[in-house]
Amino acid sequence: MKNKSELVFMPAQGMGHIVSMVEFAKRQHDQHQRFSITILLVKPFHPPSYNLYVESLAVSDTGFRYVHLPPPLPLPPPPQPQLQPPPEQLVLTSPEKNFSDFLESYKHHVRDAIVNHVLSSSPATTRLAGLVVDFFYTPTIDIADAALTFLFFPSGAAFLGLMLHLPIRHTELTVSDPNSVTHFPSYANPVPTSVLPAFLFNKHGGYTCLLNHARRFREKKGIIVNTFKELESCAVKSLVDSTESPPVYAVGPLQDLAGDARSGSDREEIVKWLDEQPPSSVPFLCFGSLGSFGPPQVAEIAAAVEKSGHRFLWSIRRPPPQGVFETPTDCGGDYDGFLPEGFLKRMENRGMVCGWAPQTTVLGHAAVGGFVSHCGWNSILESLWVGVPIVTWAMYAEQLSRKERTW
Repeated sequence: MKNKSELVFMPAQGMGHIVSMVEFAKRQHDQHQRFSITILLVKPFHPPSYNLYVESLAVSDTGFRYVHLPPPLPLPPPPQPQLQPPPEQLVLTSPEKNFSDFLESYKHHVRDAIVNHVLSSSPATTRLAGLVVDFFYTPTIDIADAALTFLFFPSGAAFLGLMLHLPIRHTELTVSDPNSVTHFPSYANPVPTSVLPAFLFNKHGGYTCLLNHARRFREKKGIIVNTFKELESCAVKSLVDSTESPPVYAVGPLQDLAGDARSGSDREEIVKWLDEQPPSSVPFLCFGSLGSFGPPQVAEIAAAVEKSGHRFLWSIRRPPPQGVFETPTDCGGDYDGFLPEGFLKRMENRGMVCGWAPQTTVLGHAAVGGFVSHCGWNSILESLWVGVPIVTWAMYAEQLSRKERTW
């Protein structure tokens, strides 16, 4: 009997993280039949779209084993709790730190799952070939031999280069001047400080948290990044040539071309409407799993869309209540008090408003001629794949977000 090798994948919760890692796992399974694959899943805070995708994985026919980790034990209260901001305020002021702390609290369950669910239930001829972990899971370096652990980076090579350079930048940085420029080896040109991601300026733990992750990137056996050299030639070359980081493997584009990750209840209605539109006539407005606007901004977008005179498909989701850390929710077809009065009636013959949209299906449709996007990396790769131009509206995560900036 041939020896089997077990690969364990650990995606972070969030559509932008889990979809590309699962697609990479599928690729390994299809190309290397000697691998058995287990995916460890953490129950998310509350994103319903993520829940639907994860549930669909469990009934897929890929032959993967999915292990749902139990909730972690509550963490002890921090010392001097009277000096700490309320938990909800901590989440809002530093979502990166909150997210990282949440995942680190699962470290015990990850170790237990590998020992008791992966190795003990596998045949005696099976060996652990490696762990592929999301970059938010850097604490797992303590669970397994570093020689077995690969880091999975779901964003692009340029941002990976920024992260790898953070420890060096940190030792050189004295004053955070918004008018200065910074040189990152993975960027072809110096970058104005004013356009760097917001977490670099977060004084509530966000910067320190990402810096600590970056310091541990170098301890992995290798880094797998969802890009390709033809797209980011300068960035990929700088990473491959670097002597200060582990080997970097550009394996992209990793995409959910079947559209399973973004299959909302309006899918059939959306496709039917697009089938009735002329080729390349419809701009698609969609802002990712965390993208949403309040009523004033929605009203401005609606006014612009109406005045443009163009057809449109607009994915709208309601933002969480102010001061509450939750993901946006679908409107369920009820846009009263959210869209301007009479907007849907006036636009019924040239536009469509929907909730969670099957993005890859929409972008690949002949009727779609443009994409107004939040610039999430998955969205960028999908639009490039089908050749749809992007109107960029950077909002969050590795993109600039001015409203989150704290100088």
